[in-house]
Amino acid sequence: MSGAASPAAARAALPSALQSLRGRDLLSSADLSAAETTALLQLAADLKTGQRRIDLGGRVLGLIFSKASTRTRVSFTVAMARLGGQTIDLNPQVSQVGRGEPVADTARVLSRYVDALAIRTFGQQELADYAHWASIPVINALTDLEHPCQALADYQTMAETLGGNDPAALRGLTLTYLGDGNNVAHSLMLTGAQLGVNVRIGCPEGYAPDAAVLRRSQQLAAEQGCHVTVLHEPLAAVRGAHALYTDVWASMGQEDEKNERERAFAGWCLNEELIAEADSRAIVLHCLPAYRGLEISAGAMEGPSSRIFDQAENRLHAQQALLAALLA
Repeated sequence: MSGAASPAAARAALPSALQSLRGRDLLSSADLSAAETTALLQLAADLKTGQRRIDLGGRVLGLIFSKASTRTRVSFTVAMARLGGQTIDLNPQVSQVGRGEPVADTARVLSRYVDALAIRTFGQQELADYAHWASIPVINALTDLEHPCQALADYQTMAETLGGNDPAALRGLTLTYLGDGNNVAHSLMLTGAQLGVNVRIGCPEGYAPDAAVLRRSQQLAAEQGCHVTVLHEPLAAVRGAHALYTDVWASMGQEDEKNERERAFAGWCLNEELIAEADSRAIVLHCLPAYRGLEISAGAMEGPSSRIFDQAENRLHAQQALLAALLA
């Protein structure tokens, strides 16, 4: 679709599986059905290759980021521009949000100015509070509990590399995540379960994912005929996997635990030795920023299996698809 189409025309151009997303929030990866997740990945691929164009006719996205961001902030901004919209950065440090204005007031006022909010914050409850009071879509741009937009880009990267851009081809493949059972791990489990991907979380004892998220992802996996498991030995976790994924060992807000975590994760660096145990087609992923020599070796980061920078680019395309579905 080309030109400055009306929102109604843009909606008509969307796959039928995405019609139900209009006006909804995305607070968790589990908010999407299996069909919606698959359709979003296909739309992201079509937008990336230029097979589909969507114009939202000047819609406005507001960003409220209480945590530092490079890829999420830039990719959301560019995604809206490519959809014919614009973005306003509502930096808490230079707005009343940072002075303690109640979420109930902020959300209701902003709902009259912008068409959607992407929020990056610490607690999941703050995000839920915004969604409760806002009358516009609220998107989780990262909380301590989940990172759903990252997971969409991750599985888009798997689909284009291992499945010819067909998300259905991921069914039965295995993704191994090595590292802390953090927000990224949570969304990888939930989204992977929806897509029929076997997800293994490899981590030292004491660093497993949240028990409630693990249970929910295993329930979803059972519905799709796949498995979500937690392993505490790196070789067992990576053996035969089709995608090897890692993240920093100390997330934002955990800087004071850095030394303790480096000791706990000794032997968990994603390196060439571990890659050799995976499937011969295996790709290497990292959500960035990366610390070479800690959670990932320089050889793994820059080697022929790495799709890390394709993965970073796909944040743009996956979020463009999500915004098109929510706002069309």
